[in-house]
Amino acid sequence: MSINSGDTAFMMLCTAMVCLMTPGLAFFYGGLARKRSILFIMMESFISMGIVTLIWMFGGFGLAFGKDIHGVIGRFTDYFGLAHVGLVPNAVHAASIPFALFFLFQLMFCVITVPLMTGAFAERLNLKGYILLLICWTILVYIPVCHWVWGEGFLSKWGFVDFAGGTVIHTTAGFAALASIFVLGKRKVAKQGMHPNNLMAAAIGTGLLWFGWFGFNSGGALSAGALATKAFTNTLVGLASGMIAWLIMAKILRGKINFVDVMTGSVAGLATITPCAGYIAPSSAIIVGIVAGIICNLAVGFRQKKGWDDALDVWGVHGVGGFTGTILIGLLADKTVNGVGASFHQLLVQVGGVVLTAIYAFVLTYVLLKILGAVTQIKPTQKQIEEGLDKTLLEETAYDKN
Repeated sequence: MSINSGDTAFMMLCTAMVCLMTPGLAFFYGGLARKRSILFIMMESFISMGIVTLIWMFGGFGLAFGKDIHGVIGRFTDYFGLAHVGLVPNAVHAASIPFALFFLFQLMFCVITVPLMTGAFAERLNLKGYILLLICWTILVYIPVCHWVWGEGFLSKWGFVDFAGGTVIHTTAGFAALASIFVLGKRKVAKQGMHPNNLMAAAIGTGLLWFGWFGFNSGGALSAGALATKAFTNTLVGLASGMIAWLIMAKILRGKINFVDVMTGSVAGLATITPCAGYIAPSSAIIVGIVAGIICNLAVGFRQKKGWDDALDVWGVHGVGGFTGTILIGLLADKTVNGVGASFHQLLVQVGGVVLTAIYAFVLTYVLLKILGAVTQIKPTQKQIEEGLDKTLLEETAYDKN
């Protein structure tokens, strides 16, 4: 094994791009949130960088990528405190780049996953509740699923594949978000909607997510080359076709389109293309985007009819998008791209793996929030919600009224 300077430079760039997605998500959600709680929802994204990094350093990385224990979890002591995480490549994980760089790239995935959920339960967790959820959920949900799929766990042994996180990140976060809104309930102000406070900030966040997503998906190749290029191309095609399909659906169903549709449709396309970006041809990416624009839009409509208070449609966009894209691998994968071909067997494996993961994330999150809620106060009071979490919990405001 030897370090390839081109691959190393490429993965450093991808890692930085994925890192940028977390503040990008903060701007996206912050711009779409109500004015009185914009700083709180943005802080939920930013604070993940600090807490999750420490979890990843002190045991998390070993649990995810350490020596496999019965297909369920990695060995905790492997890589604890960055032991054996240095400049020498790892024969199993990314043999052409420093192992420390692989550690960092995977860390960025872990950092952004819980913040993806925050848009669903906006204004329904206080800071203590969010930090407890961030810690417990990362350890009990994200890390095990990461090991099952990418750390030589039982799903990978089944032949299940997820190129860049459609299952590990988007499905887990989306279905966990659904569980959270059932446990935490509706806000009494929910009928008023979120009333986006700054669509320009949301647009900046969307742009940062677009940019970072190219590193998110093409970085899944772990080297610069044809596969990374294919994933890069598929990312843009999925974004574009997902957006247009969403806009068409909005026009058909509502008779109009708006700027939020443009942003949300593009993110739906990106979430759906993520798991299959490195397994399909660009011509198939068009199909993935179209399916994303239709299915995710219908999921959001279904959520609205049910009256679920998923404030920023995390389940409908990320959960359903990642879930759908994972299944589409079994229908559209091209064996010449990355060794995985579409077949009935592959379809069954993909369906079984993603359904199991969705159920696991939903049930664990539901139980976890129930336990946390029974042990301590994790929800803000109604008065705090009405006055705004920025003012009551942070003693700050996003906008100077003077």
